[in-house]
Amino acid sequence: MAPYGNFNPRIVVLVATVRALKYHAGVPADSLNESNPRVAVLGMANLRKHYENIDKFNVPCIIALNRFPSDTDAEIQAVVKAAEDEGMNIAPVDIFRLGGEGGLELAEKTAEIIARATGHFRSLYRWDQPVEDKIFTVASKIYGAVSIDYQPLAKRNLDLIKKFGFDKLPICIAKTQQSLSDNPSLLGLPSDFIVTVREIKIASGAGFLIPVTGEILRMPGLSKAPAAYHIDIDDDGNITGITAPGDA
Repeated sequence: MAPYGNFNPRIVVLVATVRALKYHAGVPADSLNESNPRVAVLGMANLRKHYENIDKFNVPCIIALNRFPSDTDAEIQAVVKAAEDEGMNIAPVDIFRLGGEGGLELAEKTAEIIARATGHFRSLYRWDQPVEDKIFTVASKIYGAVSIDYQPLAKRNLDLIKKFGFDKLPICIAKTQQSLSDNPSLLGLPSDFIVTVREIKIASGAGFLIPVTGEILRMPGLSKAPAAYHIDIDDDGNITGITAPGDA
């Protein structure tokens, strides 16, 4: 499609962790350090959905299973085997502990996938579709939503978007990163949920629309008095105004 120009990504590297998989399986945050290979595999429903979503764009994917110090060999091996049994590309990554050597398997597998890839990127929707259709396409095909609830402000925004000719822009949905839905408490692979659009921002300079969903604080999210106001450096190179971790 013309609006995308020559945009054609060769591969997507999907980063995952054993800790995140266990969290999506219902393990409390304060228990994530406890080894549990079975639960880590059970939590792969969320990861599987992300992998399938990337395939919708006709782009190959590889999972980079980023290892934390608390992860055990049994957990890493269980997740890698489960993913490979389902035909997913995956490689454990331990760069934090081993440096570049810890990323060699990922690099080699990524290069192999790119070498044999023949597909071309395809979009989920046409830019000239109605804004509501574009939003529902993403919410249903990527998140798994069954419907969209437009709040009063969002409906007024839609009217303005159409009136001033911004309705042909693509969309970039602002949503919690903690769930496939717009509700951070819905972990794993939620279904039959409704996405609530509170408002739709027009980023005319960047060239896209921003449907704001759920209760989310958009970046930058800075205070009225950023810490930078209190940071200084003297002629001798001494820096003041920075609080070290644990000192606050």
